[in-house]
Amino acid sequence: MSDIDTYDGGDSGHGDVDYGHYSAGQEHDALDQLHQAQGSEHDAQSQFGVYENDHHAQESTDFSTGNHVEYDQPAAVHYEADNYTNYSHDASEDDHVFAAEGSESSHSAEFSELDALSQRFDAAFAEGTQFHGEGGQYGVAAN
Repeated sequence: MSDIDTYDGGDSGHGDVDYGHYSAGQEHDALDQLHQAQGSEHDAQSQFGVYENDHHAQESTDFSTGNHVEYDQPAAVHYEADNYTNYSHDASEDDHVFAAEGSESSHSAEFSELDALSQRFDAAFAEGTQFHGEGGQYGVAAN
């Protein structure tokens, strides 16, 4: 900042009085701002299923009948008759089902951000004051 003061007093209070004041200066400012953010995420999922089904069946049928006749006479007569029926039925059944299914997935994401701000501020000013004694004049000059 500069200051210039001038005084012209003349002859000890008699006559014209001049007074002058002048100021000038500069200001410089700066703003620097930095913002940084980063992150990441990871997701995973898995799902599995197993299905199994068994079926067993068995059937059995038996049928038997019999008839036996025997006859004897004392005169050497012998009579014998046999009737016999046999029936058998067997069955078997077997089922088996097996199923498996599954899924798996994953997801990854990352991010990063950077914000930078740089700003300069410049200012200049000038200011002056004048005073003249006899006429009562007063003036201000400013920038």
